[in-house]
Order: sequence, then structure tokens, then C-alpha cells
Amino acid sequence: MYADEQGLAWVRELVDRAVGCRSATAVKADVACTSPDSDLATAEIYGFLAEQWAFEHPGHHSGEREVVELRVHLACSLRTWRAIRKAVIKSLCPEGTAPHACRVPWFAG
Repeated sequence: MYADEQGLAWVRELVDRAVGCRSATAVKADVACTSPDSDLATAEIYGFLAEQWAFEHPGHHSGEREVVELRVHLACSLRTWRAIRKAVIKSLCPEGTAPHACRVPWFAG
């Protein structure tokens, strides 16, 4: 995601809400600036998120935003994990598929 501290806190709240209303436990949550599979910086992998934000907010300074990964490790069934993932994605972009600017540009792998 491409977020500042406020945006990251908002996303964490979305995740906590999605986890809290299901039979799951967040075991660990990390904010990472590098890929777990390599030494590549998240900015190198997901740089298009910063470009997306700049395109959607012309003339605005990006401030303290940076490209990071929020990694949440859950203890739950696969079915519950899928439900949580779906709920978080829906919360990140509630407008659906119509063109719009996301509050926090994101990518789900």
C-alpha cells in the first residue's frame, strides 16, 4: 500500500474489524519495506502505487506516504481467511469497480 501513518492506522483498523468479527486470531502483524522473498524494496515492487496516487491527486504533495506491505498472520481456517481477505478488500475500496480514487492505494497479492 502507499500510505502515511494515518492511512496505515486506518488500514490496520479495517483488518482488526474484519478479524474481530470472525473466528480468527491475528497472531502477528508487520509493516515491511522489503519483500519477504528477496531484498527488493517494496517501492521497487509496488512503485506503481505511488504513481497511481500522484495521478489521482495532481498537484498534491505525497507527504509522508511510502510504499509498504502490511503482513498479517492469522490463525484460522482457509474459509475464514478468504472471508477476512474479501472483507478487507471491500472496505479498502467500497465504491466497487467504478472509477474512483482509493483513500490508500493498495495491491493484494
